Amino acid sequence: MDRWDRVGRVAAYGAALALTPYLLIKVSWVVGSLLGLLPVGTGFGMAEWVVLNSATIGMAGIGITVALALVRPWGMRIPGAPLAFCAWVGTGFLVPVLPYAVLSSLLGSEDGDPKSGSDAGPSMPVWEAALIQIGFVGMGLGLAIALPTYLRRRWPDAFAGRLGDRGEGSPRAPLPWMVVVGVAVGLIWLYWAVGGTAGVAHRGERDLAWYVLSGVFGFWAFVASAATWAAVRGRPARMPRWCPMVLGWVGSGSLFAWSGWKLPFTLYLAVAQPADAALPENLALAAVLHLAAVGAGAAMLRALVLGPDQKNPGRRHPRYRKTQGLRRLGP
Repeated sequence: MDRWDRVGRVAAYGAALALTPYLLIKVSWVVGSLLGLLPVGTGFGMAEWVVLNSATIGMAGIGITVALALVRPWGMRIPGAPLAFCAWVGTGFLVPVLPYAVLSSLLGSEDGDPKSGSDAGPSMPVWEAALIQIGFVGMGLGLAIALPTYLRRRWPDAFAGRLGDRGEGSPRAPLPWMVVVGVAVGLIWLYWAVGGTAGVAHRGERDLAWYVLSGVFGFWAFVASAATWAAVRGRPARMPRWCPMVLGWVGSGSLFAWSGWKLPFTLYLAVAQPADAALPENLALAAVLHLAAVGAGAAMLRALVLGPDQKNPGRRHPRYRKTQGLRRLGP
């Protein structure tokens, strides 16, 4: 076991440990609400509150399992595709918003209580909010460190070398559609982040967190698009392969995970139209944006895994075939 494996081992166990309090808190919210010991969150009925928190309980459980799979021996034996997918979604959820999560936990809200978005429970004490933030930050940092070391052990050649080693893509080929969609979605989010009002239905619902997160998601949409373009084109040829792979992995995961999480809520608000809950953006436009982001993120992941020349396998030389461990996502 070399130095990087030891660092990854500590990070994986730390991620699992950091997210455990979040899991227990969410279980207490569900049980307490069902028993009448805790009120439900503002804007939710009993059924919606239980479903929301049950979903996050499942996500937390999967996150802890994934963190342990990155370091335990059985993690090298399970099928690669489901593990890679869960790790991709987890990094997409947490890594892009780490700076925002850390800053918001340090500054807190105007009344002194840290905010945690839709995870904020009714009358949540400060210590509980702090544990939730520690869980998010700890899991995000842990995955960011442990996942590359796992991939290095399981698919050692997948990130090695430079982009030009696998054969160059056509420099005159049209931009992949997922890159165009990613840029378009990112432009809209960045437009809102700098104060644009087109497509905003409830201007009073905008707060600092909405502006900052719109900018964060827009930035990562551009990162994912640029990384996917580089990986598919095989250019710049001298760029280390790990660079667009890592950035594309995180950026495409951000598109898929966050929009996949927000799309059901957007559709719920559009259908139920509750009086005490609203989004700043137009619901129809938001639904289209999230749907486009989910599709683009998934297509970007596929493009990153397949790499350049995915439509012309006859040009793949032995060195290219040797590095296809990640493409197969197998043992």
